[in-house]
Amino acid sequence: MRTVLNCVALLSSAASLIIHSLGATAQAAPAADLIIANAKIWTVDRAQPRAEAVAVFRDRIIAVGGNSSIEAWRGPHTRVVDAHGHLLLPGFNDAHVHFVSGGLQLDNVQLNDARSKEEFARRIAERARTTRKGEWIVGGEWDETKWNPPTIPSKELIDPLTPDTAVFVSRYDGHMVLANSLALRLAGITAATPDPPGGIIVRDPRGHPTGALKDAAMDLASQAIPPLSHAQRWQATKRALAHAASMGVTSVQHMNPEYADIAVYNELLERGELTARIYAAPLITGVDDQVKIGIRHAFGGPFLRIGALKAYADGSLGSRTAYFYQPYLDQPGTRGLLGDEMHPVSLMRDRMQRADAAGLQICTHAIGDEAISTVLDLYSDVVKSGGARDRRFRIEHAQHMAAKDFERFRQLEVIASVQPYHAIDDGRFAEPRIGHERASRTYAFRTFLEHGVRLAFGTDWEVAPLNPMLTIYAAVTRATLDGKNPNGWFPEQKLTVTEAIEAYTMGSAFAEFEEQEKGSISPGKLADMVLLDQDIFTIDPVKIGDTKILKTFVGGKLVWDGEAGK
Repeated sequence: MRTVLNCVALLSSAASLIIHSLGATAQAAPAADLIIANAKIWTVDRAQPRAEAVAVFRDRIIAVGGNSSIEAWRGPHTRVVDAHGHLLLPGFNDAHVHFVSGGLQLDNVQLNDARSKEEFARRIAERARTTRKGEWIVGGEWDETKWNPPTIPSKELIDPLTPDTAVFVSRYDGHMVLANSLALRLAGITAATPDPPGGIIVRDPRGHPTGALKDAAMDLASQAIPPLSHAQRWQATKRALAHAASMGVTSVQHMNPEYADIAVYNELLERGELTARIYAAPLITGVDDQVKIGIRHAFGGPFLRIGALKAYADGSLGSRTAYFYQPYLDQPGTRGLLGDEMHPVSLMRDRMQRADAAGLQICTHAIGDEAISTVLDLYSDVVKSGGARDRRFRIEHAQHMAAKDFERFRQLEVIASVQPYHAIDDGRFAEPRIGHERASRTYAFRTFLEHGVRLAFGTDWEVAPLNPMLTIYAAVTRATLDGKNPNGWFPEQKLTVTEAIEAYTMGSAFAEFEEQEKGSISPGKLADMVLLDQDIFTIDPVKIGDTKILKTFVGGKLVWDGEAGK
C-alpha cells in the first residue's frame, strides 16, 4: 500500500509540474527551488549534450541551458549553487552492488591490502582481541595474489590466534572463504562432509578440511553465523548510504538482498532518510515470493523498487570456480563449477520461465565462457516459450566470452552488466590461468559495443570499491593494478570517457527500466546530479581515479558536500 501511495504521490508531483510549466507560457515562469549555474554540464542527453546551468523544481529538472536562460527561473527563495566552472554530470547509477554487506564491510576487519599471510593473520588476531564472546569475525576481502608466494590460506594459519573466536573471512571475489577450526566445528563440517553441488570443501592430502570453502560450500558454514540484528542492518545501511553519497552514487541496484534489507530500505524511505534510489533483485530461488503477489519488473516508486531476480550460473576466476569450456591452465584438473542453482540446469530453466511469465526481470551472474553460453541458451528457451517482448535480460559480469556469443547477446537483447575495475584487478593474474587467447575476450567492452550490446556499469561493491572514478579510470585506461600494463591490458577494449559515463548513467538506467526517469540531465527527469573537482574529459586519463566529488544531489537535495568546512 505504501508503495502504491508513493506512486500516486509521484504522479501528483508530475501533474503539478506540468500545470506549472503550462502556466509559464501565459504568465511568469514558476521559480525554481534550485539553480546550479556556471557549470560545465555534460548532460548525457544527445539532444542537448552541453549546458552551463540547470534549474530544479521540487525533485525534477525543469530547465537546462545557458546561464542567462536559466536565470529567468530564479525567484526570491531559489537556492543558487555556483559551480565555479566545475564539471556537472548525472548522478552515477551503480548497476551491481551488495549494498548492506558493503556497509558492513566498512566496519569489518580489512584484509584486502594485507601484503603477506603474516599480515593477514596479524590483523585477524587484532580483531579477535576486540571481538565480543559469541560474535564471529567476518568480512575481510582477502587477496592471496598479493602475497609471495600467492597461496590459499588454511585454518592452521589463524587457529592459534583465534581459539575462542569463530572466523569466516571472505576472499575479495566473494566466492571463497577461510573458516577457522571453531567455525568449522560450529557448522558441523568434518572430513566426512561431502562437497555440496556447486561447491568445494578444500581438503588436505589426508582429506581433512583446510578451512577454505568455495561457492556453495560457503553456505554450509554461513548458516551457523548469528543473524544480523535489525539494529546492525540499519547501521550498515546508513553507513552504505553515506558512503554512496560521498562517491556521487545516486542510484544502486542491489543484487541478492535479503528481504530484511528491503524492509530497512522501506523504513528509511518513510523517515525521509533514503538518500540513494534502490532497485532490489532478490535471489531467483525465491521467485514465487514475487509471483504470488503479482509484482512485475521495476515495481515501486522513485526511491525503492523491486521486480528483478538474481540468479547464479557459476563462481569466479579468482577462486577458479568460473565455468569454462576448457580447463584452467594452472589447474588442468578443473574447468570450474556450475553453481548450485544450476543443478540440474532444468531447475534454473523452470525458475526463469516462471519469473518471465510473471513479468519479472532476470539478472544472471555468469563469468566463465561456458557459463555465459549456458545462460544465453536458457534465455533463448525463455523467449521461445514466452514470446517476444521487452525483457531486458541481464548477464552480470559477462567476463570471459566465447567468440560466438557476442552476436547472441545482441540477438537476445541481453544487457552486459559489467564492472570495469575487475578488469584492472583480474588482469594481474588472468592470463596464467586461462591463456592469452581466452583473455583477449575478457572484459571485452569495445567488442560488446561494436556488436550493438548495451553496457551497464557497476562495481560489485563490496567486492570492488564503490568509487565511480576508479571504474571510469579502469574502463578508459585498462591499466592493471600491478603497474605492468600502463598502456592498457588488451588496450583495443578501452572505452572513451564519454562512453564510460553513458554506460554508468543512461546504460544503468536502461538496465532497470528507468531511462525515462533518470540517467541524463534533461527536463522532466529526476534531479540527481554530481559535481566533480576535475574535468575528466580533458585531464590526463591516469588522473581520473584521483577525481573527488564536490557535491551530490538526489532529487535536488544536497546529500553530500565535499566542500563543507573549506
